[in-house]
Amino acid sequence: MIKRHFGALTLCAAAAGLAVNAVMPVTSALAATPITSPAEALINAINIPYTTFTLKNGLQVVVQTDRRAPVVAVAVWYKVGSGLEPKGKTGFAHLFEHLMFSGSENAPGDFMQSLLGSGVTELNGTTSFDRTNYFATVPTPNLDAVLFLESDRMGHLLGAMTQAKLDNQRGVVQNEKRQGDDRPYGLVQYAKLEGLLPEGHPYHHSTIGSMADLDKASLDDVKAWFKDNYGPNNAVLTLAGDIDIATAKAKVEKWFGAIPRGKDVVQAKVEVPSLPTRKDMVIKDRVAQARIYRYWAVPGGAEPDRIPLDVGAYALGGLANSRLNNALVRDEKLAVNVVSYVDAYKHMSFFEIQVDVKPGVDVDLVSKRLDEMVASYIKTGPNQEEIDRAAMSNAVDYMRALETVGERAVVMTDGLLGRGKLDAFKDELRAFANVSPATATAALQKWLSRPVLALTVLPGEREAYEESKVVGPTAGTGAALPATAPGVSPTMASAASPSTAAAISQAGAPKAEGGAGVGQAVAGSQKIPAFREVADVDFPAVESATLSNGIKVHFARRDVVPFVNVSLSFDAGIASDSAGRLGVQSLMLAAMEQGTKSKNDIELASAKEKLGASLQFRSTMDRTQIDLTALTVNLSPSLDLLADIVMNPAFADQAVARVRDLRLSAIKQELSRPHAIASRTLAATLFGSQHPYGRPSSGNGSAAVVGALKPADLAAFHQAWIRPDKLEIFVVGKTTLAEVKGELEARFGRWRTAAVSAGEKNFAAAIPENKPRVLFVDVPKSSQSVIYGGKVLPVKGSANLLAFTQANKVLGGDYLSRINKDLRQEKGWTYGARSNIYRYKNQVQFAVVAPVQADRTGDAIAELRTLVRDFLRDKGVTEQELHETIGNSIREKPSSFLRSLQIMSQMRNDVLYQRPFHYITTEASNLRSLKVEDLNDAARNLIVNNEFTWVVVGDKAKVLPQLQNLGLPVEVIQSPE
Repeated sequence: MIKRHFGALTLCAAAAGLAVNAVMPVTSALAATPITSPAEALINAINIPYTTFTLKNGLQVVVQTDRRAPVVAVAVWYKVGSGLEPKGKTGFAHLFEHLMFSGSENAPGDFMQSLLGSGVTELNGTTSFDRTNYFATVPTPNLDAVLFLESDRMGHLLGAMTQAKLDNQRGVVQNEKRQGDDRPYGLVQYAKLEGLLPEGHPYHHSTIGSMADLDKASLDDVKAWFKDNYGPNNAVLTLAGDIDIATAKAKVEKWFGAIPRGKDVVQAKVEVPSLPTRKDMVIKDRVAQARIYRYWAVPGGAEPDRIPLDVGAYALGGLANSRLNNALVRDEKLAVNVVSYVDAYKHMSFFEIQVDVKPGVDVDLVSKRLDEMVASYIKTGPNQEEIDRAAMSNAVDYMRALETVGERAVVMTDGLLGRGKLDAFKDELRAFANVSPATATAALQKWLSRPVLALTVLPGEREAYEESKVVGPTAGTGAALPATAPGVSPTMASAASPSTAAAISQAGAPKAEGGAGVGQAVAGSQKIPAFREVADVDFPAVESATLSNGIKVHFARRDVVPFVNVSLSFDAGIASDSAGRLGVQSLMLAAMEQGTKSKNDIELASAKEKLGASLQFRSTMDRTQIDLTALTVNLSPSLDLLADIVMNPAFADQAVARVRDLRLSAIKQELSRPHAIASRTLAATLFGSQHPYGRPSSGNGSAAVVGALKPADLAAFHQAWIRPDKLEIFVVGKTTLAEVKGELEARFGRWRTAAVSAGEKNFAAAIPENKPRVLFVDVPKSSQSVIYGGKVLPVKGSANLLAFTQANKVLGGDYLSRINKDLRQEKGWTYGARSNIYRYKNQVQFAVVAPVQADRTGDAIAELRTLVRDFLRDKGVTEQELHETIGNSIREKPSSFLRSLQIMSQMRNDVLYQRPFHYITTEASNLRSLKVEDLNDAARNLIVNNEFTWVVVGDKAKVLPQLQNLGLPVEVIQSPE
């Protein structure tokens, strides 16, 4: 499996992925010959027509026209990443990514807040070793607003930069760093770079940087960094969607043409180093099980050996039917999970292997066996059958991700910056398909025969490390932070979806001179263009049919990519686990893919990979879902696999033992994560152990229960819950209802209900009375505390919650909500805080979630209680907040259903919440009818007050004294099991 970086960085946000206008040359969904290898026809079907031009100031512009929806994806990529940072200034590129959202001279408020009400979605930014990118998808009528803001921060940022903004965002970034470091295996990234790359190598330090360097960053340093790197000549602007070349030229010239050219960025010289000898490292961490890593530095994205190495990684440990997985997990039972991949960057990549050692197995034994297998594999390389499966998986991965204009902008720009061509992806696909066993073996022998970095992480007490120190007075403590200008906010993945937000005042700092375009207004304008109305969402028509045995089928046609998505949705889910038997549903579901009565797990995995099909087994609280994504031309054989797995699981002893080990490992890892501990504790406390919703939301259940389960237990659960009388089928894709109904009838229409009684959920179980208090779980040496607080609301998920969801956006449900604005943007205590509505079919739970720096735990809970109390009393939603929140909720809808899986999700929710399929087409008019009092009444009637049960997970020595001053009972409890 390849870990690519098409705009990705695991620091701020997940990148958009890939996208393309792919049209298969197939006239009938089921008439063509099935494809079982990555034929040239499949690769040639992927096509992205584009046009380019360059402004006089050097800004490169890419335009890709797609009129499917009235939206345009805007992506600005700067050729600057952490690889350009000099010693003593690590983390600058990422810190600046945050600062770029803090307002500019002609738009001094928060960047995201400035777009509130425009209908913008997928608004974020990411940083890697090689580049920084910013992206958004916006309704066509409001494209000028995004272009204005992008141009203003490119040409007029520094005049709005203040010490207060720097201090605030420094604190936010440092809390982001603490949050990442506190996760299990969170220190591996540092050990990997430190151990593999020499001092002074551009990739030697992590992109997020060091605490000390972030503390030392001065306002002058930051301004100098901007002047040196962010000129238009160092950027690429990509526009994809509802726009043509003539319109693009006029708009880009208007907004960006006056920005002066800056310095040319001199790209860092990046070598692919080799260790002089094998290097073994061992670190201890708060982890549930030992994990073994192997690392080699290998060539970057454009180098010819990189793709053969990718193929080699697939066959070694990236496929479901791979060498390492078959040997270490299936046969020898030394590990519970194995993966290998190439982590690819522009100048250099990392070939990585990761092995989760089975508990109780000697780590040194597994390490030795891994080295033996890798050495043998380097000599022989993959065979042609493995290469064919890898190439098919790679081609389908591209095509499956090629639906949206935002993703299309990413893949094109990544190709230009990383490989020198906008359509580099096609070269990569062909090269991947043309790899031979000889070329793959030669690349493996050339690069993996060099000395390896062998890293092992063992369970134990984490040793003190340099990054855990708080170095300076502004190291995110919040104590010395002055009040910031309104709306200071960078990107955030963990705290909220930035697509909509609660309103914040448009006021900001006065206009000042500075930036790359010092003293020049942006195209003569100093105001963001007014937002315009957009057309209501055009949701595809949903057709329904019934199979001969009563199974309902719901279908929506989607032609963008040649795939059909089929979702089997069973009325089961996590809530189907009975009290005292938590984890049966999850283990049963995992075991279903491990073999049928006619095929073992290896045969199933190989068949799936040859067909280019993917299967996802997942559970919500109310439903168990088995989802298939298949090439339209391969739908029939892919459905054969799906039906066999669903109706004829073998639940063989060895297969069940294997997935049981994996599930036990997952439970151990879950109980080492503060967020999971808090979530488990809160749900069980609020609903009680007898209620179906008092279950861990992961579905993993209890180790004691899972460890004792036998194949017969899983077979009995399957008969009670995975059956036609609990099934509803949803289909979205490039076919027709008549065709897909015939295919489904042939496989599921004759499925008969088992003789045993159907399973039932006990919703009559009493929910405990709400008892406001603090439950504390000790995790020593945590630099952050995780806070969860909430209550059960007196309403079902099937109720009309439109007004309540809008009110929650204002309170804490979005990036610019009051909760996140207060704790992150104004105080800098967190990387992100939010409030969530957990909308289950038969009950709703409300919760506030805030990971905060340890020394502000008590203050944060007090602040959250005040925010909720005031919101429910006399500081409810304002008219401005109503106008902007409702406006954005309406205008974001055209880009909310660009992916087939988004359409599928909407269809499933419509059935779950007992709504008509045309519900979403009426939502805009329903939103327009809402008034301030509707939102406030909904919040006050449902939340009622701030008397929550609070769960805090953190360092007892640091945190417990802070909790004593809250005026709430405090109980120290054990971590859940």
